[in-house]
Amino acid sequence: MTTPQLRLNLADGSVAFSFNPEAAQELQLAIATLMEHLKAAAQSASGGTKPQPQKPMEYRHVGEVFLEIFCNPNIWPSPFAAKVLITLRDDRIRLNTEAELTRLIEDINQFLEQHG
Repeated sequence: MTTPQLRLNLADGSVAFSFNPEAAQELQLAIATLMEHLKAAAQSASGGTKPQPQKPMEYRHVGEVFLEIFCNPNIWPSPFAAKVLITLRDDRIRLNTEAELTRLIEDINQFLEQHG
């Protein structure tokens, strides 16, 4: 049985790699926590109070490839403006890029609908 492929849509193309549904669910939970931190940061900034620093999201998965997703919620005005830094590598290639958080959420949800 082959491992399902997760396709991440980027600003200038896409990348697909082997990813399992359990790891996708872990990533989905990490993103949900990130969304809470982004909302908290946005609320405190709009309330006129000094924003409480929120913990960044650092997701790592080691499988056929190494995947790392990072986002600092303290630098984005809202969850809809946020971007994530993606590192994807194996022994032959390394990809470092940026993607919109909302697009990443859609890609994960679509993957889980198909393979979850």
